[in-house]
Amino acid sequence: MDISPPLTEEVLEKLKAGDQITITGVIYTARDAAHKRLFEALEKGEKLPIDIRGQILYYVGPTPPKPGQAIGSAGPTTSVRMDVYTPRLLAAGLKGTIGKGARRPPVREAMVKYKAVYLGAIGGAGALLSKHVKRAEVVAYEELGTEAIRRLEVEKFPVIVVNDIYGKDVYEEGKKKYRQETPLKA
Repeated sequence: MDISPPLTEEVLEKLKAGDQITITGVIYTARDAAHKRLFEALEKGEKLPIDIRGQILYYVGPTPPKPGQAIGSAGPTTSVRMDVYTPRLLAAGLKGTIGKGARRPPVREAMVKYKAVYLGAIGGAGALLSKHVKRAEVVAYEELGTEAIRRLEVEKFPVIVVNDIYGKDVYEEGKKKYRQETPLKA
């Protein structure tokens, strides 16, 4: 399935943990420093530099592009570092995040409450993932360098639904399946 942000409730209802999907359209980048600023702006009642409603944030700090490239290597960073900020962003209308690794329970609970998804990208494949980025431009917090917020135009960007709006977690499901298929020997 190929999805295009902004994400609607109808699209989110179709996504299930474990689904392999692609994204075509606009997504935004944001890492630790940008998340902190977005969170602080929301807490102060300030307008955000981008409209996050229905959008997807990709946890990436891309390398500079080589001539002829839209972006340099663009692999995901560890998502748990953004967990302290994520529930507040979801409450403000964010509908998806992309990163690597598992999310903490408060984030998974917020995804159910606010109907949002967490998508996993393959770590270590930044050079390959960058080939799906057709255009990139800094749109906020330029002074943060690689952690600035970028607007990415992507085509068939591959991800896996890790957490869906129903509370399912592909990592937890995988652990359960492994335990069932591989009983411990005494």
